[in-house]
Amino acid sequence: MSDLQLDFFDVPSPCVGICQSDEKGYCLGCMRTREERQSWINFNNDEKQKVIKRCQQRIKRKNGKPIKVKQEEVEQIKQPSLFDPVEKPKVLHDDSLDFGDFEL
Repeated sequence: MSDLQLDFFDVPSPCVGICQSDEKGYCLGCMRTREERQSWINFNNDEKQKVIKRCQQRIKRKNGKPIKVKQEEVEQIKQPSLFDPVEKPKVLHDDSLDFGDFEL
């Protein structure tokens, strides 16, 4: 019955927004290969589960424990989210600008 349940819910991407490769070509954030990252949207749920299990094994082999990244490093590397508020450009009120000769 649990196999049927997986078909109803898509397996979420393990991406954590730290998209840099290590010396072996694994992503530092999620430990997927380049091919696994690029093909993720085409994988079925079973294939996605297998990728996640391989990533967990890679983490154990590499460190013996989950990868720990300092919060400052995450802020430097983290990609912007579509849900982040958009920063409005700041308008400069500079009196030294002269548009007296400007014509349309």
